[in-house]
Amino acid sequence: MSVREINFDGLIGPSHNYAGLSHGNLASANNAGAASYPRAAALQGIEKMRTNLRLGLTQGIFVPQWRPDGRWLNALGTNISEAEPHIRAAAMSASSMWAANAATVSPGPDTADGRTHLTVANLVTMPHRSHEWQQTLTQLQVAFSDKSAFAVHPPIPAPFGDEGAANNMRLCDRHSDQGVEIFVYGQSGGPYPARQHVEASKAVARLHGLDPARTLFVMQSQEAIAAGAFHNDVVAVANEGLLFAHEQAFADKDRFYTQLRALFPAVQIIEVPARAISLIDAIQSYLFNAQLVTMPHGGMALVLPAEAKAIRSVWAWLENLVAGNGPIRELIPVDVRQSMANGGGPACLRLRVVADPANIDPRFLVNEAKLDAIANIVERSWPEEIIATDLADTRLIAQIEQSWLMLVDHLQLSGDLIP
Repeated sequence: MSVREINFDGLIGPSHNYAGLSHGNLASANNAGAASYPRAAALQGIEKMRTNLRLGLTQGIFVPQWRPDGRWLNALGTNISEAEPHIRAAAMSASSMWAANAATVSPGPDTADGRTHLTVANLVTMPHRSHEWQQTLTQLQVAFSDKSAFAVHPPIPAPFGDEGAANNMRLCDRHSDQGVEIFVYGQSGGPYPARQHVEASKAVARLHGLDPARTLFVMQSQEAIAAGAFHNDVVAVANEGLLFAHEQAFADKDRFYTQLRALFPAVQIIEVPARAISLIDAIQSYLFNAQLVTMPHGGMALVLPAEAKAIRSVWAWLENLVAGNGPIRELIPVDVRQSMANGGGPACLRLRVVADPANIDPRFLVNEAKLDAIANIVERSWPEEIIATDLADTRLIAQIEQSWLMLVDHLQLSGDLIP
């Protein structure tokens, strides 16, 4: 097989709920306390993976994390039955579904040793995510265990917040070519915290052995963060030679664009003007939190949430875009309403890894038949509905644990992943 981009989607876990734990994530806050539907959520995510397969793309999967996280609760001197409600909710969080926050990935063409490097995100800014890294590290070490092809790094130490690939972009002629890596960081000062620290980004670049002459560190605009763009991938996305971004995504876009064109003269920049689509509409629609992918037959497609069709200004602008002779030729809406209600769209659900699939543990790669079997397990065992007061219910907890065990047993991962 050959080097290609692989999308690894996080399967939405059986404890998926709306506890409103993510400060600065407007969808998460607005839906706090509402009923969630884990079964429907996971099935929607599986259908999105099917869409990628039918486009001719290579597709991977990450399994949910074990919940409740008893080790984290024990470290806090409590347990699931005695914990305060907000601590209990954090221990039950299914937020590892956002695979774009699992790690930052630098493909072999960019690194000094020619291996693909992955650094697990520490996610220290949000308590409910800060305990994900241990299980994420274990899963990545299993999936990418071939040390001749991969290097998996533990997280950057606190207090330098790192939220993974959601704040990293890569531009290149083709995925298999050397690229320019762009790390987008934030600075505090608005109503919401900046989750990606520049020192974390610099550390990841050093650990990955990136060429400083082909690496950029760019500040996200405070306007974007204040509007609810808690990660860069809510206002910008890149694929091969194309950068697709909102006019207000970056703090000093002119300087950034000048630097980028100097390093990669072939870059195409499609900028959505604020007069056409406001930051609020861009964030509400998750227009930029789309999978921007290269189609096997040529051209690019945007796999974007169905919500983008509901905002007239957004959809009209996109239809005009694909009607032209530009690099984006197709719009592919997908239904991910359950994940959107918790603050993440199609791009949040996947981690992009450029590698040869032959070097990856095959248990983490999927086809239609494998997705059929996973969907069957979800339909039989995932809870249908969860409300906040259910999180202390011992019957629900037992169902969540049993559902997880059924899945990892089926994928023959029990011996590798059981905490």
